[in-house]
Amino acid sequence: MQITEIYKSLQGESTYAGLLCVFVRLMGCNLRCAWCDSEYTFTGGHKMSLEAVVAEVQKLSPDGGLVEITGGEPMLQEREVVPLMQSLVDANYTVLIETSGERPLEKVPQEVIKIVDVKCPASGEGGTFRMENIATLNRRDEIKFVLSTRADYEFACNFTCEHDLASKINAVIFSPAFRKNATGRRDADQCLLNPQDLAEWMLADNIPARLGLQLHKFIWDPALKGV
Repeated sequence: MQITEIYKSLQGESTYAGLLCVFVRLMGCNLRCAWCDSEYTFTGGHKMSLEAVVAEVQKLSPDGGLVEITGGEPMLQEREVVPLMQSLVDANYTVLIETSGERPLEKVPQEVIKIVDVKCPASGEGGTFRMENIATLNRRDEIKFVLSTRADYEFACNFTCEHDLASKINAVIFSPAFRKNATGRRDADQCLLNPQDLAEWMLADNIPARLGLQLHKFIWDPALKGV
């Protein structure tokens, strides 16, 4: 499979935020979100065998723990990444996969926790989520909406309520997008949508979701890779 990087850091997003995590970042993405912070995954990378990837994960976290398969879009390499996820599950890791849900998810092993980033209108990739994937989600999975406008927020609210997500999955997360070229300052002014505004909208509307911030962008320079 084509790998961009493998590293250990703190999980910055999802309900697993703050935990130690090994990230396996695959190369390639077929979407082009306006606020994307991972464009360096679009090309390049290096080939690694399944065995080499598992060995690198075990070197970074020899006693099990949390592993996230991410990208880019990892499901573009479905043939290789599905056996990788199963191998990590079999080795007693808690495995997350972060995906846009644009590709089918029915082959993702049941033990793997799906973190699905449903694209909102201002991303420029709204409507790319494959609706059939809702049927693959379970009470361990999560859906994330990255928001940069009030219209994104309303889309996320409508999607959450229309599909009764709160009864189907572990968590619905509303996350304000960071500026694409954010660097230097580690504060909320780097967000395209003010987190305080988002919090107040959620309170006013009593939305069954949690507000999520990208913790790693408040801990380290938002432009830093490998964290």
